[in-house]
Amino acid sequence: MRRFLIGDRSFEEDSVEFHALLPRAYERELRPHCRCKEPAIPMYIARLDGQYFVKRMPLSGRDHDPACSSYEPPYELSGLGPLIGNAIQIDANGRTALKLDFSMTKRSPRAASSLPTESSEPAIRNETKKLSLRAMLHYLWEMGELTEWRSTWTGKRGWGRVRASLMNAASQMTARGAHLSDLLFVPEVFHLDDKEGIAARRSAALAGAQASGTGPRTLMIAVAEVKEFTAARQGHRITLRHLPFPFMIEEGPWKRLDARYETELELWRSNEECHLILIATFGISVSGVAAVEEVAMMVVNEDWVPFESVHERHLLERLARLRRKSVKGLRFNLSRDQPIVSVTLPEQRPSPVALFIVPPGASESYERALTEMIEARAEMTPWVWRVAEGEMPKLP
Repeated sequence: MRRFLIGDRSFEEDSVEFHALLPRAYERELRPHCRCKEPAIPMYIARLDGQYFVKRMPLSGRDHDPACSSYEPPYELSGLGPLIGNAIQIDANGRTALKLDFSMTKRSPRAASSLPTESSEPAIRNETKKLSLRAMLHYLWEMGELTEWRSTWTGKRGWGRVRASLMNAASQMTARGAHLSDLLFVPEVFHLDDKEGIAARRSAALAGAQASGTGPRTLMIAVAEVKEFTAARQGHRITLRHLPFPFMIEEGPWKRLDARYETELELWRSNEECHLILIATFGISVSGVAAVEEVAMMVVNEDWVPFESVHERHLLERLARLRRKSVKGLRFNLSRDQPIVSVTLPEQRPSPVALFIVPPGASESYERALTEMIEARAEMTPWVWRVAEGEMPKLP
């Protein structure tokens, strides 16, 4: 059971008095401190779906005691490690400044749409200096704690909770001198009895993407679930859930999208329970048509946890039955020929466990990098599934 310090008073996490205090502390911007270590570790209060939660500060999980539920394994095990201090800069108050590797303006009405190519995401010219669009999506997912799962959450995470988590994460970030929450559009869950209210809030949220005249115009970032792709007279329509209008994409960019995200699309189409998540920069023309400029995608399972292969999906299915927490590792800017931790089990005793999946045909350089990664984190117990050698090994 965690204990928190607010001001000079100490509270147990499950106390009635503590939960009664959270709304007032949130309004007064008071910062709770976790007492799993001394000195106590600063945290913050978030409001999600009308409820108040104590959240760890960005990337502070490894500062907590391993027995604390706020503990997270080192970020060096995933693609997040190379970005810290470069593309992602965190100040003393927990505010995060992001450097983006994609444009947030459109210079001319007829400028051709573009897509991040293979050279703009993995192991590249500026992989540690700026966030690709895919890495931006991964960072939002990670900071929204949507990479975490335990069996007791079954049935409690829908799009409404996903949206609240993403918007709360964005509220702690800035990019290009603006609050990311002002640039980010995540559609609300549609409810017929609040149809007009949702439409009014959506219109206000999309104002920044609306073209108003000549010259460069500001784009916004959308994160949404794809419902379907359909051919249009020119290019394709991308129909997104909870939105009454499609996003348009031209034929050239569509072909590059279809090729670049062949794996994600194949995984999504092969399983009806999976969701395809899109992140896109977009603008809205004077006529009211929404068109994407750059796009990236990832596939998530029924619990909204990302995965990148059938083998990872099977591993997540096994772990989803357990009460202990699992945390999915993400690639960010790294390519598939570089190893990352697939999942970590931070609550495993006597030490946290790092689970790795080695794909068939892994190169010698991949194996060397994996060995170095494991040896660098001696405080964690490694579990390795080499897919080419057979079925999944017994879990810890």
